[in-house]
Amino acid sequence: MLRLIYEAMKRKGIDTHAIFSRLGVDENYVYTDQLRTPHSAQVYFWQAVEDVSRDPDIGLHLGQLLPAYKGQVLEYLFLSSPTFGEGLRRAQNYQRLLSDAANTDFFIEGDEACMVLDAASEVISRLRHFNECFVQGIIIFFKSITNDQFGPSRIEFEHEREGGHEHVEEILGCKVVFGAEENRLYFPVEMLSHASPHAEPELLDLHERFASEQVARLEKKDIVGQVERIVAELLDSGEVTLDAVAERLGIKPRTLRTRLTEAETSFNQVLADFRYRLARQLLATTDESIDEIVYLTGFSEPSTFYRAFKRWSGMTPIEYRKTAQGKDAMVDAM
Repeated sequence: MLRLIYEAMKRKGIDTHAIFSRLGVDENYVYTDQLRTPHSAQVYFWQAVEDVSRDPDIGLHLGQLLPAYKGQVLEYLFLSSPTFGEGLRRAQNYQRLLSDAANTDFFIEGDEACMVLDAASEVISRLRHFNECFVQGIIIFFKSITNDQFGPSRIEFEHEREGGHEHVEEILGCKVVFGAEENRLYFPVEMLSHASPHAEPELLDLHERFASEQVARLEKKDIVGQVERIVAELLDSGEVTLDAVAERLGIKPRTLRTRLTEAETSFNQVLADFRYRLARQLLATTDESIDEIVYLTGFSEPSTFYRAFKRWSGMTPIEYRKTAQGKDAMVDAM
């Protein structure tokens, strides 16, 4: 999902480098293999996008420019299923392949079918930019696999809106309700029987096996996010060790080491990556002193921090801060 949004930002001419500098992440991060981002990052990401774009409706407008989700196993599952409804039911089992920030449920209510877009956290469920962008991503995808036959009949959002309701309905092409109990996408029930011209039982079995394998790989990588959350809690204590993290997780250190190896990383690599991201974010977006950043990133000595940061980025912390904040300053001045 982040890659689709990134492409939309490029189409809109937004300074993506300024956004990722504020987040303390290199722009190439978008193309990381098996990319997953923490749920909490959604809030910071969308705030940065709104600040740089100066568009209070940026999620809504980026949604219009999202490219269709193409060439991935979810698309193949839909196309090789006999009908749109069958594809939808199968894809629900593998929705993690699109996004960890939202889950979907599905039911029929009279002459309408409904997808419940259940966010992974309450913060995200009320995040206006994410909701208005994500629902358009789904609509664009459904249109692409049904030869533009799909169309929503009603959309309900949890978030409130002070104004611009008609503008939202014009863009989404249907009635829109705000302040609802859940994020929901309604569409005519007959859409479920829309036949796929590419239905192929043998390919369907192949695509389901492939999707299952991809989800299994993602589940192995879940341990990395769990470790990073505990590292964030332990950094200021100075006790960021594999043993300490394993104890917090309630598993043996050897088990943690094995699970990280299965995720194709190590404890030292996860710790270094987290410290580097945190250091870049603090340098780019705050006026904290270098000594304070040394403490916040869990280093015992400034000299150790300087050597590590130079090894990671090729720049000293001071050089990085001048570069990152200088670009932000230019954006603010425009």
